[in-house]
Amino acid sequence: MELDRRTVLRLAGAVPMMAAVPAAIPEGGGPWERLRARLAGELFRPGDPGYDEKRLGFFSLYDHRLPAGVAVCANEDDVRRCVDFAARQRIPIAARSGGHSYAGYSIVDEGLVVDLSRLNAVRILSGGRAEIGAGAQLGRVYEALAAAGRALPAGSCPQVGIAGLTLGGGIGVLARKYGLTCDNVESVRFVGADGKACLVSEETAPDLLWALRGGGGGNFGIVTSFTFRTAAARTLTNFNLVFPPAALAALVAAWQEWQPAMPDELWSGMGLGAAAANCGGCFVGSAAQVNPLLDDLVRRVGVQPLQRDVTEQGHLATMRTFAQEAAFPAAVAQRGEYVATSRMLTHPVPDPDALAGLLASDPHLYSIVDAYGGAIARVPSSESCFPHRSALGSVQITRGLDGGEAYARQVIGGVRDELGREYGQAGYINYIDPEMPEWAKAYYGESLPRLRRVARKYDPDGLFAFEQGLAR
Repeated sequence: MELDRRTVLRLAGAVPMMAAVPAAIPEGGGPWERLRARLAGELFRPGDPGYDEKRLGFFSLYDHRLPAGVAVCANEDDVRRCVDFAARQRIPIAARSGGHSYAGYSIVDEGLVVDLSRLNAVRILSGGRAEIGAGAQLGRVYEALAAAGRALPAGSCPQVGIAGLTLGGGIGVLARKYGLTCDNVESVRFVGADGKACLVSEETAPDLLWALRGGGGGNFGIVTSFTFRTAAARTLTNFNLVFPPAALAALVAAWQEWQPAMPDELWSGMGLGAAAANCGGCFVGSAAQVNPLLDDLVRRVGVQPLQRDVTEQGHLATMRTFAQEAAFPAAVAQRGEYVATSRMLTHPVPDPDALAGLLASDPHLYSIVDAYGGAIARVPSSESCFPHRSALGSVQITRGLDGGEAYARQVIGGVRDELGREYGQAGYINYIDPEMPEWAKAYYGESLPRLRRVARKYDPDGLFAFEQGLAR
């Protein structure tokens, strides 16, 4: 049996097992109290007021995990102190931005959670750039950029943190026009395993910058802020077409021919399930411009939508409309009560009826297809490690917990593996699945060998190691 770093430390007694009772403060204050005294922010330990709230992430599945401490950092120096502390105490450490890891990896059991939520400033710089703290959530980012007449291609859920999204690539509503979120990263502020802070740029550490553009959150070190190139705000039109559920196969067949033929200004995705056959998205331009394009999709489907919403906005900050559907779990729950996995659509669907049957095979399944192409496909591999540039799109497969977690994972795993037989084993790291077969190859593809070399270089002792991490 292969033992990861955390298992070795636990067996060696370096990581004490946590009980579900308040931990006693070591005599004389101890290392945790010395860390507390050094932080400008706050440290929450078991038994402290607020600990049970601060330790939680987005997904309730991981509420049983008990970090030894949660440090809510006030600045980059706090992050440095936390990294230094974890290295000296030989305990696991993980950064948390939005806390939306599908596998709960930002809630490190028996270790130190570095909470970046206070590092959330959005500062507009010269030349159309923006410096954004790693703890900023997308809703705040969009609002601040829009107020300055700027925009950034990013995701659709306002509570998601900018760091996790960016480090895993960043599929978003403007990606066909402006690229992935990671494609717009100019530089980052970074705290490495040595506890030192530095600027990572093409000039200072091109290999690390390459890896941070899509290499996944939790690897290499902790990013404290990003400097992004942004786009000038332009008119945006949101649209949402709701078809009868029986039109699912016809929608898939039509969409996969229609979307690649559309201009880069049009991005769309589908929400598919036993009771859902929806297509929503954004168009960089006016309603008058996009309506004929939507008419073309409806003609290809051959079924009139039950609902058609087209809303013209004044700026690019608006998120996609179909993410607000009641059927989309993350939009209706304050916390997540579902499991998820993914596959890449590496080529057009040969049998839309078979796909429709698979995605509607369980009443609690809901799958989201996001379009690729456009600017996503034009970034060379030398600039970013994101390996799925040529895909038609990605499929995120979600299911609620009816029947329990194990059964829910069995259902989505069956869909994942069936899709894998047709489209290959690739998946999207930001939809990380703890049961993904051959996960490293699935998420990183041909970038994997180089990514592992970068991880060994910047984290040689595996301080940031986790179950599906590159430093294992």
